[in-house]
Amino acid sequence: MPPRANPTARQGRLGTELRKLREATGIESRDAAAFLGVNQTQISHIESGRFGIGEQRLRGLARFYKCDDGQLIDALVEMAAPRSKGWWEEYRGVLPPKALDLAELEHHALYVRVFHMVHIPGVLQTEEHVRAVSMFAAPSLTEEECETRVAFRMRRQQVIALGTPYDVIVHEAALRMRVGGSKVARAQLDHLLEASDWKSVTLRVIPFAAEGFAGAEFSMQYVGGAIPQLDTVQIDAPHGAEFIDAPVRLSRYRTWGENIDKAALPQEASLDLIRRIAQEF
Repeated sequence: MPPRANPTARQGRLGTELRKLREATGIESRDAAAFLGVNQTQISHIESGRFGIGEQRLRGLARFYKCDDGQLIDALVEMAAPRSKGWWEEYRGVLPPKALDLAELEHHALYVRVFHMVHIPGVLQTEEHVRAVSMFAAPSLTEEECETRVAFRMRRQQVIALGTPYDVIVHEAALRMRVGGSKVARAQLDHLLEASDWKSVTLRVIPFAAEGFAGAEFSMQYVGGAIPQLDTVQIDAPHGAEFIDAPVRLSRYRTWGENIDKAALPQEASLDLIRRIAQEF
């Protein structure tokens, strides 16, 4: 079987974690290849996500690498397990690969925590809001292309339907943006209020009046993996979604998330603020 031309972020993450295990014990890739009875190129393909790996071989490598972290090994086995294609695969070749990677990441998340400074989180956007954002960002889109983006964004809401804890903090600035005009913006705020009643959703706001808040640049989506070591942060960049999983950077984002959490109002006070803003539209 030829190597995958474009491994998904999840496939790449599995390979990265296997490479980390190998390097932690100073084992060369040629020695890992010899252990499995393959050539060195195949180890490179496994560690880049271009080749999959079965459970027996993965567990064997873990023993060879002297890894005794049972939880990590089990989580990696779960990541490596063959599975039917997710709904996002319907959009491959139509939408950017990183958009599909984000949907897959959310689907497998243990929990999701989101902070946005000037945007409504994508999973909580209304159809009209998505249309307005899409056409503003890419006015050359055809109606069909725009509706594809809308449909994809709506299907991402399945993460909430699955019962995945979805904790959201938005800044008051995001609530006051009249994306699509006052009518669309008001409907978006009403939708946020409705979403706050969903069992898996927690919604809070950082008001302009928050004392000492200085986290305007830290918009992010923190996605919990099966174990903390497999957490991922997704941030928006000019070139598209960017995924962060380096341990040191994850630690920093956890700290920033804790500070953001401290600055947010309690949920009831947050909902009261959303209602007051909605009345101004």
